[in-house]
Amino acid sequence: MDLYLNPQAPVADRVRDLLSRLTLTEKAGQLNSFLLGWRCYRKTASGFELTEEFCDAVRGGRHGVLYGLFRADPWSGATFGTGIRATESARVANMVQRFAIETSRFGIPLMLSEECPHGHMALDGTLFPINIGAVCSWNPDLYRKAMDCTASELRARGAHLGLVSVLDIAQDPRWGRCEETQGEDPYLASRFAEAAVHGLQGEHGLEPDRVGANVKHFLAQGAGLGGHNGGSAVIGERELREIHLPPFQAASAAGALSLMSAYTEIDGIPCTANRKLLTDLIRRELGFDGFVMSDGGSVDQLTQHFGVSLPKAAAMALEAGMDVSLWNHAFLKLDEAVEQGLASIEALDAAVARVLEAKFRLGLFENPYTREEAAAEIVGCAAHRETNLQLARESLVLLKNQGILPLPATTRRIAVLGPNADHAYNQLGDYTSPQRDGQVITILQGIQTLAQQEQAEVIYRRGCGVTSRDDSELAEAIQAASEADVAILCLGGASTRDFGVKFDFNGAAIPGPIATEMDCGEGVDASNLSLPGRQQELFDAVVSTGVPTIVVLVQGRPYAIPEIAERASAILAAWYPGQEGGTAVAEALFGRVNPSGKLCISMPRSEGQLPVYYNHKPLARSNYYDQSATPLYPFGYGLSYTQFQHSNLRIEPAQIPVDGRCKVTVTVENTGTVAGAEVTQLYVRDKVASIVRRIRELKGLRKTFLQPGEKTDVVFELSPAELGLWNSEMRWVVEPGAFTLTIGHDPETALTAELTVS
Repeated sequence: MDLYLNPQAPVADRVRDLLSRLTLTEKAGQLNSFLLGWRCYRKTASGFELTEEFCDAVRGGRHGVLYGLFRADPWSGATFGTGIRATESARVANMVQRFAIETSRFGIPLMLSEECPHGHMALDGTLFPINIGAVCSWNPDLYRKAMDCTASELRARGAHLGLVSVLDIAQDPRWGRCEETQGEDPYLASRFAEAAVHGLQGEHGLEPDRVGANVKHFLAQGAGLGGHNGGSAVIGERELREIHLPPFQAASAAGALSLMSAYTEIDGIPCTANRKLLTDLIRRELGFDGFVMSDGGSVDQLTQHFGVSLPKAAAMALEAGMDVSLWNHAFLKLDEAVEQGLASIEALDAAVARVLEAKFRLGLFENPYTREEAAAEIVGCAAHRETNLQLARESLVLLKNQGILPLPATTRRIAVLGPNADHAYNQLGDYTSPQRDGQVITILQGIQTLAQQEQAEVIYRRGCGVTSRDDSELAEAIQAASEADVAILCLGGASTRDFGVKFDFNGAAIPGPIATEMDCGEGVDASNLSLPGRQQELFDAVVSTGVPTIVVLVQGRPYAIPEIAERASAILAAWYPGQEGGTAVAEALFGRVNPSGKLCISMPRSEGQLPVYYNHKPLARSNYYDQSATPLYPFGYGLSYTQFQHSNLRIEPAQIPVDGRCKVTVTVENTGTVAGAEVTQLYVRDKVASIVRRIRELKGLRKTFLQPGEKTDVVFELSPAELGLWNSEMRWVVEPGAFTLTIGHDPETALTAELTVS
């Protein structure tokens, strides 16, 4: 048996043996993920067949990683009629894999990568609340469970690598991809990044029935100037390290198999060709040992940025530390780049070795095929739906309540209004696959189900669209509200792509004069954060009828809603709550569930305030002459149907050395009459430092479920990881001095205590 085929041999030895056998073209082929997966197969009356395009690419040794075999959306054109359903997945994956293995001289399997930002983007897949909503749960354990569900669905179909957005920090809600992020705080994002990796890969390394995590995007993609997608990040090294680097550090420490570079350009160098980031920082300084994948087409973009040839662009990316190319023509010229002396064989071998190591770690040489019955048993199963529903419940954030919620038992006539009341796709966000009828419970359907149990009548009128200026439906919605006991107004936005939308080279929607209601999503950035279309007009008219008005915000980014905040009876932020979102929202409205979410991103009063994130420096943020500088609703904010009290804060010990640790304990009590979950937040302020520190930084969180009258102690541990800083020489140190600890419901209303580091 050849050494590389021996499963008992060390992975490093297997990699060296196989690498030594490959030609230059075969090596370059392992780094290519050029062919789009949906172009590999054709659905026929009798089943599926491989396309000549795929067969030719494999015969030519040009493919090591295959992207998006199961991707289904308007860009791929895959529908239930043309795409791969769950029950067909393993059969097609095995067919693709068998051809690749039998065609390769050494039987090298393909690595199949799939998009899963909030569940697998495939037919029949479980789609969870979008990231920015899921993180509002402040429950990383529940999020890890959701990603565990996603991993099992991916592997049951035959995929090996999940592409998941967990590194981006949202500092500007004008950015259309805000919905994919973990919010504005690096500590909170880090906890969810490590949860995503553990969910996809397993708690103890890369487990056999899991998939590798490809975490994206590296680095600072959320800092694009003006909120533009892929725009330049005009930040310094300190901002990069303090705000944008921590989620990657957490994902790397959790064992992430790979990462994806960002489109961002920092200080004149695109991330795709930035050796300081992709080699010096992540590998030499931080010890990341996984492989790096480019974002779609970003290597080819180097030809425009620098005016170079495709081989030169490939060489620039490879020498910077790029391993796998996604959809780039440039890496098809990688062997030419080496032959011309533009790239070194050493850099090529190092990249190929990282990819082969990943394939060995995934067990692809020993188990390249998938049990064909697995997907039918796992994809969309009852356990996954229950996890989905619970995450949707905990992602809801109650922003305002003037005693109207939960809906009183005397409510007999409910007007459900607005463009997002009964639109399944508007609940799902971007990167969403076609849905079967009944696969998504809309808010209207959820309300109808519970209203029937409460013997209440529901009247539905749309009123208006999301972005449309058509006012022909306004009058009947206003009439319905005037005849109701309460109006539930489902407003917000949409990231719903349809088959009329045009796409750029990597599948991002291109805004233009086409029939679409999209106001958010990749490539859909906004200059105005007010509700689009006729929605404000609809709200004003409904409130003017005098009926109590509850606003449910279905959104991918925070909107600026000062007038709604002033006049609505209640506001519930639902984000894009996923397939079970309608049930979750209805349960919250009727009091079957007590909202427990907290904002993971500040909601501004207007776009003129931006940026308005909470952890700013103390040298800024004086009020404007015409407006407060504070957000409308701050980071960490969220109401409940009960009341919680924090007391008895103590630090043990209250003085520690620079390498010491302390225990922070606080008592949390449910002093209300309803069971609920409280999120206890711990913030740190460094009062004596060699650099200017932020006014406060989140350094701990715990979510605790308590019955009425129940209380418990919540304990945190502070270590050098939470107390350190990047000093003037960019070294991570803990400095002696005084720290103020703030702990409670949110950073605005909390207990404080002092910690001394000596």
